[in-house]
Amino acid sequence: MIKGRIVGTGSTTPKRILTNKDLETIVDTTDEWITRRTGIKERRISSNGQGENTSDLATSASLKALEMAGVSADALDMIVMGTVTPDRQFPSAACLVQKALNASKAVAFDVSAGCSGFLYALSVATNAIATGNCKNALVIGAERLSTITNWEDRSTCVLLGDGAGAVVLTPTTEHDGILSTHLESDGSFWNLLYASNGTYKIPEILDTVEGKPFYVKMEGNRLFKKAVECLADIALVALEHHGLSSADITLMVPHQANLRIIRAAAERLSIPMDKVYTNLQKYGNTSSASIPIALDEANQEGLLKAGDYVLLVTFGAGLTWGASVVKWSV
Repeated sequence: MIKGRIVGTGSTTPKRILTNKDLETIVDTTDEWITRRTGIKERRISSNGQGENTSDLATSASLKALEMAGVSADALDMIVMGTVTPDRQFPSAACLVQKALNASKAVAFDVSAGCSGFLYALSVATNAIATGNCKNALVIGAERLSTITNWEDRSTCVLLGDGAGAVVLTPTTEHDGILSTHLESDGSFWNLLYASNGTYKIPEILDTVEGKPFYVKMEGNRLFKKAVECLADIALVALEHHGLSSADITLMVPHQANLRIIRAAAERLSIPMDKVYTNLQKYGNTSSASIPIALDEANQEGLLKAGDYVLLVTFGAGLTWGASVVKWSV
């Protein structure tokens, strides 16, 4: 059986750091409140005219992943990007990355699944490899959530940040790679997290941020409960599919939305926090980019070795959620 396996990872975040102390000058909040409620200390904010568009960040992360993989851009057959903040409505951000990489052989397109976009994109690419229609695939998660943040809404503006992560997949017939990906969605809960039409004021200290005519709106309490439930349930489905238990997992890499959500989900799964990778204290919630950024950092930090079982689990707007079991091969 042919499967896709990860052979390279890469990530990029904008230069500008927006701290909780900075946010105290924008909205009625405090560093202590943000840290206690979310676990976030700072986030990265992209700037116009600094080569930090969604496709720019994605291209940078992709180049790093390709270099690690030892795969040239002209050998790519597919580029799939999870994003809800492409440079423009069309063409896709993935096509802009294709152009920047000069990956002329690759089919390129975006996937919109909220914060679950990376795992949805990963599923598309691994299925293409499994059917023999694709050999080398680039899977990206990239976002500029700062462009759709209402900076007057203290319940959401403290959460969001920008960045990009990428992985390169190649085929394997060994018992490693992406063992399976399990996806779910339920549109009846769409109004817990969505894009609302309207404009908002950009704070003076963020005058380099691009504003779009819509912004994130969220019903936090109901979303929190649903997220914990869905993350734990889909993770169990993925583990049981392979006869694995939580004890078999070397590292869980969850979507980096809120530290309280991550802790609650890990507790339900009986996975200790020292086996859960978190970096949201540095980047906040970067939506589709959060898992590939975290996966790259865990890889760069030497936390993973060949043969380790890695659990990727996510939840996002739609509502969408998913989990993937990976037997590490880098």
